[in-house]
Amino acid sequence: MTSLKNNVQLIGRLGNEPEVRTFESGKKMATFSLATNDVYYNNEGEKVEDTQWHNIVVWGKKVDVVESYLKKGNEIAMNGKLNNRSYEKDGVKKYITEINMNELLMMGGKKD
Repeated sequence: MTSLKNNVQLIGRLGNEPEVRTFESGKKMATFSLATNDVYYNNEGEKVEDTQWHNIVVWGKKVDVVESYLKKGNEIAMNGKLNNRSYEKDGVKKYITEINMNELLMMGGKKD
């Protein structure tokens, strides 16, 4: 049960091209946004589409896969861990929630 304590599973589409950074130590990190969509009907019977955006962070050897194969619009399934952090920008403290990706499954067919 310990693996269920902080576990997120999402299926969605990349909202942008992955951004890869290489640090002085040689360690690589990739970031991208992932859109998940939910469709439901409100009290008036109208169809409502709700899109949520998630910030995804990738470390280690998985960065090579992300860099080589993932493009904006690709559909993926992923598993990861929630991470909340804060930083200061222009004297204002900002808060961000990210998902550190552990596993990746590329979905759909090959796109040109």
